[in-house]
Amino acid sequence: MNTPIRKLGVVASMLFCAVLVAASYIQVVQAPSLDARAGNSRVINDGYKKERGSILVDGKAIATSVKSNDKYVYQRQYSNGSLYAPVTGYNSIVYGNGGGIEGASDGVLSGTSDSLFYRRLADVVTGKKPAGANVELTINPKIQAAAAKALGNRRGAAVALDPKTGAVLAMVSSPTYDPSTLASHDTTSVVNMWKQLNADSTQPMVNRTISGNLYPPGSTFKLVTTAAALESGKYTPESTLNGPATIRLPQTTHSLPNDNHLPCGDNDKTSLTHALEISCNTAYAELGMDLGQDKLAAQAKKFGFGQVVRLPMRVTPSSFPSDMNTPQTAMAAIGQYDVRVTPLQIAMISATIANGGTQMEPHLVKNVVDSDLDVISSTDPKIMSKPISSDTAGSLKTMMEAVVNNGTGKLAAVDGYQVAGKTGTAQGDTSKAADLWFTGFAPANDPKIALALVLENGGDQGVETLAGEVAAPAAQQIFEAALR
Repeated sequence: MNTPIRKLGVVASMLFCAVLVAASYIQVVQAPSLDARAGNSRVINDGYKKERGSILVDGKAIATSVKSNDKYVYQRQYSNGSLYAPVTGYNSIVYGNGGGIEGASDGVLSGTSDSLFYRRLADVVTGKKPAGANVELTINPKIQAAAAKALGNRRGAAVALDPKTGAVLAMVSSPTYDPSTLASHDTTSVVNMWKQLNADSTQPMVNRTISGNLYPPGSTFKLVTTAAALESGKYTPESTLNGPATIRLPQTTHSLPNDNHLPCGDNDKTSLTHALEISCNTAYAELGMDLGQDKLAAQAKKFGFGQVVRLPMRVTPSSFPSDMNTPQTAMAAIGQYDVRVTPLQIAMISATIANGGTQMEPHLVKNVVDSDLDVISSTDPKIMSKPISSDTAGSLKTMMEAVVNNGTGKLAAVDGYQVAGKTGTAQGDTSKAADLWFTGFAPANDPKIALALVLENGGDQGVETLAGEVAAPAAQQIFEAALR
């Protein structure tokens, strides 16, 4: 009789221990990951019972929480939501926080960040009602508005940086959406809007400046190829290059033409400066083959290709292909083949040249402040790398000025200021019009803004459209807003 009872007792004890271990594991080990899981309604509902911090631009709230007349206590409101959606992201009782600062800085906005521990402790002692901290951004509202206007209803993206600090001055993705439609407390309408936005083939919820399907950079990549050539010591801005109207790519039956189907100079010869000025494909393809894929890849890596950057939102790394044959290297040198970039990466290249060869770490958060706007923490400018020498940066600056003064970027010129730039016409899907680029900085002698702008599929202006005709004047509008 005692033996069966003892066995039953052992089994019961083991089951009790198993339940205890499982409960402890879930409550202690798994708790953080379960709390962070998207769509965890308990955590989401709890978060709405205290005031979430605001997101500020130039001292004004573009996202804030207001009292609601329901069980959630607070509801998120967005001022000019469509303009700032790529920056703010969304706050939703159904889908949580994501898409921008709402997700990347959730701990600060909700007040749960470890960095706010002592402030939470002080609130408990003083009896102050718990609330999240405010996040003040580096965005310049005038430049942001100008970038949105420049893109209009066309698909594409624009991003602007302060070359000297790395501060993000503008971040616009088109088409966009209004995060207020996801902040509603009507769950049925939120679910329907979420389905509609995600089913939209134009992908309005994708922040094209830092993520999504990356772009071929086209001739904007010639800045990287030029940097590699100058850094190699084999070339100067005055070096003579072959620049025929077309070249036969080695090991293939394919030919590479210039956009205008003309030679780039007398006797099929051109200088490196003139080749960049008029964006000579044949000269740069031959230059790329001479430098070789290793030098091109090394220079791209120095500029940040392959590196993860956080703004605090994660930026998808740009990529440069490996294990290329000779004709693939030629095409990569002009920003084609499998080279893929974010607009932010291209803006960082221009910003580096503008800043004398020093690349600053891009950042979107200026300060974290409390409800009285007292600063809790600030983001100090930080050097990211030194991709090129100051001499190379100086040469590239002069060459980019020539692009705007006399070359493909004339329509980016701003009266009274010297603009430095580079156009790019990038063929991705050959069944569609090319993506059109402009990147550059101004004023060239004391840069206040560096930018990159891309318009998808010819900016809806036809298959034969070139970047200098569409992307350059769009960039000019942004420069005007920044400089005047």
